[in-house]
Amino acid sequence: MMRQMREATKPIMLFTAIAFVALMVFQWGMDITGQSGGGLGEIGSVNGQPVMYDSYMAAFRQLTDQVQRSQEELISSQQNKEIEDAAFDEVVTQLLVLQELRKRGITVTDGEVSEAAQFSPPDYLQAEFITDAGGLDLQAYQTFLATLPPEQLIMLEAYYRDVIPRGKLLRQVSSGIFVSDAELWQEFRDQVEQVEIRYVPMDPSARYGDDEFTVEDADIEAYYRANQEEFEVPARASVKVVVLDKTPTASDTAAAFVEAEELLQEIRDGGDFAEIAQAESTDQPTATLGGDLGVFGKGRMVPTFDSAVFAASAGDLVGPVQTSFGLHVIEVQERWAQDSVQARHILLPFERTDASEIQLLTLADSLEDLGEELALEQAASTAGLSSTTLDIAQNFPFLPGAGQVSEGADWAFEEASPGDVSPVFETSTAFYALELISSEPEGVLPLADASVAIESTLLFEAKMERSENDAQDLVSQVAGGSALSNAAADLELDVRTAGPFSRNDFVAGVGRQNAAIGAAFGLEPGDVSGVVSTPANVYVLEVLTRTDADSTAWLGQLDEQRQAAIAIRQQARLSEWIEALRAAADIRDRRDIVLAPVDEDALPQIPMVF
Repeated sequence: MMRQMREATKPIMLFTAIAFVALMVFQWGMDITGQSGGGLGEIGSVNGQPVMYDSYMAAFRQLTDQVQRSQEELISSQQNKEIEDAAFDEVVTQLLVLQELRKRGITVTDGEVSEAAQFSPPDYLQAEFITDAGGLDLQAYQTFLATLPPEQLIMLEAYYRDVIPRGKLLRQVSSGIFVSDAELWQEFRDQVEQVEIRYVPMDPSARYGDDEFTVEDADIEAYYRANQEEFEVPARASVKVVVLDKTPTASDTAAAFVEAEELLQEIRDGGDFAEIAQAESTDQPTATLGGDLGVFGKGRMVPTFDSAVFAASAGDLVGPVQTSFGLHVIEVQERWAQDSVQARHILLPFERTDASEIQLLTLADSLEDLGEELALEQAASTAGLSSTTLDIAQNFPFLPGAGQVSEGADWAFEEASPGDVSPVFETSTAFYALELISSEPEGVLPLADASVAIESTLLFEAKMERSENDAQDLVSQVAGGSALSNAAADLELDVRTAGPFSRNDFVAGVGRQNAAIGAAFGLEPGDVSGVVSTPANVYVLEVLTRTDADSTAWLGQLDEQRQAAIAIRQQARLSEWIEALRAAADIRDRRDIVLAPVDEDALPQIPMVF
């Protein structure tokens, strides 16, 4: 298994999944009928309609290409599993959409195809016919159409016959979306209105000591009984684990310095800096420009890089300079006084050398081979490695040094029995292997184990209550004519300022989109609030300045704002609709059966005939 996963080195989250669904369903029109030959046949079904292997593999390849283009490292085994699941979900969604098209009787006429072909270029062609002003050069597009050979016209017609019905479905699904002027005005105000405040935080956790309050055992038990959902715990597994860190070693770092010195010497000997940067630098945006960083001021770069550049003179070759990005070979091209410079650089990251990488992979293979015969601790010791014992939770499986380990968790909770040793799995930062010691199903934390946390919660509630009482004393003094700052000083409370900030901003010391922010925007300059409680603190606020929204400016951008707001709501409606289709569908996934690796030892043996 390990050798079959060798191309994998780094997982990333499939952050594009939702957008990819919409793209496939409503723009690409990918064929998911699965009628082409050469596949394995059915790997599942959706409402009785088969999910075909060929369709699944087409989606898998599209997703794999998309993810690979987003990263330099090859796709890891854990990431590959995520892509496999996402590909199956994509094909299921395709089938659901086709079934919905048939159910609603949505079709396309020849006239609709003809009109779309003449006046609406396909998405994959539009960029070629956009003018400098941003519009569509319709004449150029129609001239292009007239030159297409018959086989490409047939492909274009197929595209529109697939996409147009999906567009109709999208309009039906998202029809009726209306955004009122009042909603848009409020969104505009949330973005542009600002206030500046003076505020007094009560800081209950720091202001009062635990010894000032008493929590009875009966109160702890009552809280536990009334809030059982707070003490639900996920399934947990106790495992032995061996982690092989992928971090470059000291010898890898030394090799990077040697390479940087060699590049420096090559340039000193007359090598072309730009050509070497294009060939060797891993900073791709600047590498394509020969390493050019343009003109930048002092303080724009990370400190080490900045110091090296501004200590050099025009024409100097500097390096290797080490930063968190790696090693830099730098050429200072121009200097203007002390505050600006033009330079170019070559970036060499700290990474494993080929020899170091082979050594790591060989060690991972050895660990896997040994784990097939030995307990993990013995296998690790034989390979010169160490193991440790720890617990992992099913809802958030995490291993120090390896990060999130969903593959290992699936194995531990769904496949393994105590004493089993896993294959070697892989994340972006490490290889790892597990041995299952024991596992526990999800349940509720016992009262004895929860009591310390409950006591802390009840102590904080008591502190909040006292804070609210003290804050009310502060408000009363202000109501009696005292300035907020003077009243706070009398009560030995800190006075702070914040802003200007908008309703959507995070405000240090106050938070984001909470009761304190809302109270600030409900006051006029000079007004002082009452007692304002948030989940973590208690405040008294005074508004110093306020900038209101300009209705004329709002009207000037209203059309664009409305279009953007509707587009956001359409995407949300589409996602909800697809989820509802999936929830109501009979979806059967047979990949674990159809695509399971063949156990050659279990195959019947045919006697040899001579």
